[in-house]
Amino acid sequence: MKTRYTPLLKLKKNELDRCERELQKANQAVLSAASSLEEAYVLLETLQLPQKGTIKEMLSANSFITAQREVVEDKKSWVSFAKHQAEVAVLKLKTSNVEYEKFKYLDFEEIKKLIKLREIKESKDLDEIALMTYNKKEK
Repeated sequence: MKTRYTPLLKLKKNELDRCERELQKANQAVLSAASSLEEAYVLLETLQLPQKGTIKEMLSANSFITAQREVVEDKKSWVSFAKHQAEVAVLKLKTSNVEYEKFKYLDFEEIKKLIKLREIKESKDLDEIALMTYNKKEK
């Protein structure tokens, strides 16, 4: 049964679905960032300073380890950014869900009113038919 809230309800449902997709993408980004950070940590753990060799080799290895530490810090910031985006997506989803539920309730109440009005009209029509048949029997 269509009410004046039906188009708004459909719009809010589409918005809710969009927010759910955004949350899924944000959660996927968090997982991707976390796995990337884990890989960076594994690579950092495999690096070691050489025990023997020239100064040039030691400086080169040290700069490589420093660069990998910077990569780890970048990955950490990426993880925190992705987590923040996921939190924002959760808040949007909650807000969208509340809006959808509001319009769903309004639509339900409007349908109840329409059904009640229809039942009253049917009752009046039946009463009228009963009066007409009663009057015909009396004549």
